[in-house]
Amino acid sequence: MTRTQPHPGSRPPGARPGGARPPGRRDTRRPAGAPPRTPGGGAPRTAPPGGRPPGPPGAGPSTRPADSRPATARAPGRPLPEPRPTDLFADRLLAVLSGRRPVHFMLRHTLGAAYDDLAHLAERGPLRTARGAQPVVRDIGYFVPRPGAIEAFARIGAGDRVRAMAFRLELGRDRRWRCTAVELDGHRRPPAQDD
Repeated sequence: MTRTQPHPGSRPPGARPGGARPPGRRDTRRPAGAPPRTPGGGAPRTAPPGGRPPGPPGAGPSTRPADSRPATARAPGRPLPEPRPTDLFADRLLAVLSGRRPVHFMLRHTLGAAYDDLAHLAERGPLRTARGAQPVVRDIGYFVPRPGAIEAFARIGAGDRVRAMAFRLELGRDRRWRCTAVELDGHRRPPAQDD
């Protein structure tokens, strides 16, 4: 924001010459020469050299947790790389099949019969474990049969058991990936009469 600079010899409308109080008027609540009052009665707080405003009075150093993320090697001005669509979809599908997310979580991320296949697999609860071991994606592989299509597989581990999940992704005209097929351990939803 730009402020207008006063010109020598000019003063704002209503200002008194010299910028002082009217003659004979002074603040009776503060003795002459006393520093301005501050909340809490302490010394006035000023911003540290970094320009960040100070915390509340009496607060010590910042209590925010330290950033423990590893430093990334990237050129200045370049965005961080986004995760692969195979990684995102493996995690999303696993969240639904393990019961951590409802099936409708994938509604806008699926096309065609993939949503029905996922709903059928999820209602059987194939990746829910009774012993409390949360299933995790151990490995992901993929094949690109043509531009805009990915066929992927993931090894899902829960405790000492390993399961196989396969899914197909297709890139839409809106440049968003969507799941068009999903299988678990080679099983799909049985085809309906009209399929």
